[in-house]
Amino acid sequence: MIKNLSIVTIVLVGLLSTAFLASNEPENKLTTSNFKPIVVLELFTSQGCSSCPPADVLLDEVKVKYPKDVYALSYHVDYWNYIGWKDPFSQSKFSTKQRFYNSKLRSRGNYTPQLVVNGSEHFVGSNRLKMYNAIESKKNLNPTNQVEIKNVGKKNNTISFNYELLGSVKDKDVRAVLVLNERITKVSRGENRNRTLKNTNIVVAEKYLSNINEKSGIIKIPELVSENDELSLMIIIETSDLTITGAAKEKIN
Repeated sequence: MIKNLSIVTIVLVGLLSTAFLASNEPENKLTTSNFKPIVVLELFTSQGCSSCPPADVLLDEVKVKYPKDVYALSYHVDYWNYIGWKDPFSQSKFSTKQRFYNSKLRSRGNYTPQLVVNGSEHFVGSNRLKMYNAIESKKNLNPTNQVEIKNVGKKNNTISFNYELLGSVKDKDVRAVLVLNERITKVSRGENRNRTLKNTNIVVAEKYLSNINEKSGIIKIPELVSENDELSLMIIIETSDLTITGAAKEKIN
C-alpha cells in the first residue's frame, strides 16, 4: 500500500512540475501556427547588366501587388563595373553575399539577374512564372519566427529602432536592411549605355546585429541617400545556413 502511494505521489509531482515548466515557457517559444507567412525576395542585379532591367521591373511589380507579405530587396553587385559603368549602388559585400547563397544552393557561380527566395531557392530573376509560383507557394507556409519593429527614429544620418522576436532564436542571426524606394539613373556606359533606368527596392545598407537579445539597433544612412528619398527598414531573422525564418518592414518617415 505504501509502495503504491509512493508511486502515485511521484506521478503527481511529475505532472505538476511539467505544468509549471509549460506555464513558464519563454514568450519566444510560442507556437508558430499563427505567424503570418512572409516571402523575402532578394534580387542580385546591376545597372551594368543588359539582362537585369526586366528583373528589376518584375521585382517592383510583385512588391506593389503584394504590399504586406512580400519583402522585395534589390542587391546591386560590383562585378559588372569593369565594363565601363560603375553602378552607384553596387557593393562588393553584396557579391560576397551572393557567393554564400550559391555555395549553399549549389549553383555554379554568381550570375545576374538572380533571385533568391527566403534564402532557400533561386532562379533567373526575370522569370515571371517561377516568380509568381514561388510567391504563391511561400504564402501558404507559416514561418518559424515573427518579427515586430518598434520605435523607429531618424536623426541626422542614423536610423534607430527596437524589435521583438517570437519563436525560437537559437543559432539564428538578425540583420537590419535599409532600403531606398526608387532612383532614376541615366547610364552612359556599359551594356545599358544611353538608357535611363528606374531602380526600386535598393539595398543601400545592411548590418547584422551582434547581440539580438538587446532587441535594439542602429544603422547608418549612406551619403548617396538624399533628404527627399523614401526609405524603409527591414528586420530579417535567418538560420546559420541563410534560410530566412521571419521578417518585418517599416516605412521611415
